[in-house]
Amino acid sequence: MNRLQLWKVVGVVFLAYGFASGQTITTFSAPGGGTGYDQGTGGFDINPQGTVVGSLHDDNNVFHGFQCVSGCAPGSFTEYNAPGAGTGANQGTITFSNNLFGETVGYYIDANNVAHGFATAYPFKNFVNLNVPGAGTGANQGTFAGNVNLGGEIAGYYVDANNVSHGFVSYPPYHSYTSFDPPGSVNTFTAVATSLSLEGTVAGTYFDANGVAHGYVRDVHGKITEFDVPGAGTGSGQGTESESISDAGEVTGNYIDSNGVNHGFVRSPRGAIDTFDVEGAGTGANQGTIPEGINLVGLVTGNYVDANNVNHGFVRSPWGSITTFDVPGAGTAAGQGTIPATPNLFGVITGQWIDANNVHYGFLLIP
Repeated sequence: MNRLQLWKVVGVVFLAYGFASGQTITTFSAPGGGTGYDQGTGGFDINPQGTVVGSLHDDNNVFHGFQCVSGCAPGSFTEYNAPGAGTGANQGTITFSNNLFGETVGYYIDANNVAHGFATAYPFKNFVNLNVPGAGTGANQGTFAGNVNLGGEIAGYYVDANNVSHGFVSYPPYHSYTSFDPPGSVNTFTAVATSLSLEGTVAGTYFDANGVAHGYVRDVHGKITEFDVPGAGTGSGQGTESESISDAGEVTGNYIDSNGVNHGFVRSPRGAIDTFDVEGAGTGANQGTIPEGINLVGLVTGNYVDANNVNHGFVRSPWGSITTFDVPGAGTAAGQGTIPATPNLFGVITGQWIDANNVHYGFLLIP
C-alpha cells in the first residue's frame, strides 16, 4: 500500500467515524460452544469486511475454530477443525487472525499436546501446516502461529525442545521460516491477532534472564528495536508488553510498574510513547489498564481491571479520549466481565465477555 492509497483509506475511515452517531453491542455464541465453567465462544479478530474468527470451547473442553459473517447472526457460523487436531480436553483448533482476503491462521494442539501452526481459508477444506524447524515435539512445545497480514506473511513464535520461545515469520508458500530473538532475550513472544503490520513489522515481548518484560519491534529487514516504557518496573514479572501494531506502525500494549499494576501505552513509529490509564481502573497488583488492539488510524481497544478484579471494555480515540463499556449480561465478579480483543479498519470491535457462571460469549461493538 503506497502513501496515496493509505491516505485514501484513512479518509474513508474518518468519514465512517464522522457519520457514526452511537454504538451498538451485539452478542453471539457459536453453535457447539459449551455452557460450563470456562467454556463457550471467543472472538479474536475481525477483518475490514466484518468477518470474525475465533474459537469455541465445547462441553468436552475441546477447542474448535469458527468464522462468522453478517454481524455473527444465527446461521452465519462455520466451524472447522485442523487435520491432526486432538480431541482431548484443551486440545483442538485455536484461531487468532484473518486478513482482507479471508486467509485465516492459528494453531492446533494434537493428541500429544504439541502445537502446530496452520493457514486456511473458507470453506476450510484445505489447511497448510506450519512447523518451524527447531520447534520442540514435547507437550506444550511446537509452533504457535498468531498473525497474518494482507500479503499473506505469517508471524508467531515457537517453543523448542528446551522450552525456550523464539519469534518467527514466514511468507507464502510457507516453505521456509525466519526465526529471531532480540539481544538479551531468553524467551521471545509475538502477540496474536494484530501484531504484524502491512509492511511486515512484528511487535512483541521478550523476557530477559531476570524475568523482566521488554517490548520490541522487528522490521521487514530484520532490524529489531527494543524499548521500555518509562515507569515500567524492573523486577521479575514487571516491564513492558507489546500487544498490537497498526499498519501505520503504532504499537500499543501495557506496562507493569513496580507494584504490579498495569498501565496502557501507545508508541509512535518514531519511538515517542504516550501512556494512559482508564478512569476506574484498579491500582492493585494485576489490576489496571490493558490495551489489546490498535487499528490503522490509532483507535485502541482493550480492557481495564477494576479494584474488584472485574473486567470492563474501553475504546481510546486517536486523540486520546476514552470511552468505557460493558456488554449487557457480563458478570460482575472477579475474573468476569468484558474483554475486547481487536478493532477493525472501521472501528468495529470484537472480543468476549464472561457471565456470572463463567461462560464465555462473543460480542461485536459497532460504532
